[in-house]
Formats: sequence, structure tokens, C-alpha cells
Amino acid sequence: MKLPKPTAGELEILDVLWRLAKPATVREVHDVLNAAKPTGYTTVLKLMQIMAGKGLVKRDEQERAHRYTPRLRQEQTQTQLLGDLLDRAFQGSAALLVQQALESKRATKAEIDEIRLMLDRYEEKNGGRK
Repeated sequence: MKLPKPTAGELEILDVLWRLAKPATVREVHDVLNAAKPTGYTTVLKLMQIMAGKGLVKRDEQERAHRYTPRLRQEQTQTQLLGDLLDRAFQGSAALLVQQALESKRATKAEIDEIRLMLDRYEEKNGGRK
């Protein structure tokens, strides 16, 4: 399912909903966001209403306080965003993306070892090089 790309603020709300892993009210989302940085309740309310209109979240209106759930799993949203970034900024090249990621922030030895393991698993899963 392809949905509109969430804005930075919408991604913050989605992140809260994914972490809560249950339908949440605007108040619950606001409380989590506000603990990290001052955020207005009406701002969160308006953003969540917009997100429902865009189809990024589902709204359950059965109770007085509406409950919201993300329409897509976190991995699905990440895949969509990454695919768009890959196409727009890296000419569709995963190698260029990885190279830039490694050059822009120094990876630890443990992270590099983990990346090697991921590449090995990817090759095994996909029958060698693709």
C-alpha cells in the first residue's frame, strides 16, 4: 500500500504510535512528545487529524476520545521513504547510499561487523549476488 510520505512532524507521531504498539489517543501521543520537547496539544491534534485524512493513521471514533493506529508498520514506512530517497538522491544505487552513509558518520567496528553479517545473509537469501 503506497501512502503519502509523512512529514517530519508526522513521523514523530508515527514513531510514538509504533512504540506504544496499541491504539492511542491524542492525549497519550501528546504526553510522550511533550516529555521530549514542549509540544502543543492542539498542534498534535491537528497533525493527527491531517494524518487520518491522508490515510497515514486509522481513527477509531467509537469512544469519546478517538484512538489512532498507524496504517502501515514501521518497516513498511521506512522502506517507502528509503526507496524514494534512493531514487531521488542516489540514482537508485544502494551502493552509493551505503557509501555515503558510512562516509558521513564513522561506523564503529561492531557496526561494520554487523553490516558484513547482513550482507552475507542477504547473499545467502538471494542466491549469491543479485
